[in-house]
Amino acid sequence: MKACTAPPSPPPLPQRCAPAQSADMPRGLVWLFAVASGLSVANVYYAQPLLDALAQDFGISHAAVGGVVTATQTGCALALLLLVPLGDRVERRRLMALQLLALTAALVAVAMAQSVPALLAGMLAVGLLGTAMTQGLIAYAASAAAPQAQGRVVGAAQGGVFIGLLLARVFAGGISDVAGWRGVYLCAAALMLLIALPLWRRLPVLAAAPDAMGYWRLIASMLTLLQEEKVLQVRGVLALLMFAAFNIFWSALVFPLSAPPHGFSHTAIGALGLVGAVGALAATRAGQWADHGHAQRTSAAALVVLLLAWWPLSLMERSLGALLVGIVLLDMGGQALHVTNQSMIFRTRPEAHSRLVGLYMLFYAVGSGLGAIGTTVTYARAGWQGVCLLGAAVSGLALLFWWVTRRVTSQEMQQGSPQAPLPTTKQE
Repeated sequence: MKACTAPPSPPPLPQRCAPAQSADMPRGLVWLFAVASGLSVANVYYAQPLLDALAQDFGISHAAVGGVVTATQTGCALALLLLVPLGDRVERRRLMALQLLALTAALVAVAMAQSVPALLAGMLAVGLLGTAMTQGLIAYAASAAAPQAQGRVVGAAQGGVFIGLLLARVFAGGISDVAGWRGVYLCAAALMLLIALPLWRRLPVLAAAPDAMGYWRLIASMLTLLQEEKVLQVRGVLALLMFAAFNIFWSALVFPLSAPPHGFSHTAIGALGLVGAVGALAATRAGQWADHGHAQRTSAAALVVLLLAWWPLSLMERSLGALLVGIVLLDMGGQALHVTNQSMIFRTRPEAHSRLVGLYMLFYAVGSGLGAIGTTVTYARAGWQGVCLLGAAVSGLALLFWWVTRRVTSQEMQQGSPQAPLPTTKQE
């Protein structure tokens, strides 16, 4: 499910030059941010329930078709590293417009692809621009909101991301049953054009920082941050393993369910993503538990649930009810761990919020890509039971890694970050 974006991340820091808003943001504009964020992130996840159709149309084996998701996740990683920081240097409204037009062109290119290289190039561009728009819109919402309304506005945008993640598979499955997989991407391009005019007319103009640090200096500071912050390193690896487990499940699910004896339509397979909302909503209190000093206990419980989920998932061929239970457990454990990770990471360097977002989500993108390619190879060789064994092994590895590193992160959180502050977005 849940891969460049899998579950939602915290917003980057607001631009320091943006003037404080004196009034609450209009409700219509809040909804516009939420809808645009959801539509943007959905583009990254349309391919997952379509892998069997892509494999058949392009003559790709089940072992290799996971490369489609990997290409998309590679685009996500490049966006987090190279495009998302541009919001600190370029006027956001103009940047959003350029990225939206480029994303629309990328979606049309995927729909028109006639060869595997063209398909992979288009998917990489969709991952690149879809992720840049999603993270950019969340940062835009934070910058445009009044201080007393910032949490509400950003929360609405994050909610849009979550709904976009859930509905992406349902949308892709339903449209593909009617108009084929190419119709999915043409409809997605039309939706982006539909939202373009309201965005251009309603988004407020926020001035870019006049003396922001140089682009490459900003990128270099992210490497310094990654080298110095042990909490980021540990929690990033946990995110990598957790999102790999997610994609091991979601990228392989379409194959057994679309084949006999089930023969489910893409719509039915995509709708299973909605089941995960139950588990994800049940994990919303994880952040509060972390705030009360229970981050390690919450992490342990989340990882145990993630590991246990693979038992009912392995029973899918006997019982679809067991599959539903497994999906709920998988989403519950994953979301709780994701929220706890963010709660711990963003206590370390408040002055580097946006760079922490980018770095943490880079781990997510790498894990999602590795999980997608690993599961399709495993399914081709060992079937569904092999996929479940792989997912359980990755989840168990995450639990073991947490156990080995738990004292290191606890000590870092207690002592605080000893390093000197990283450069801010203004030159000294």
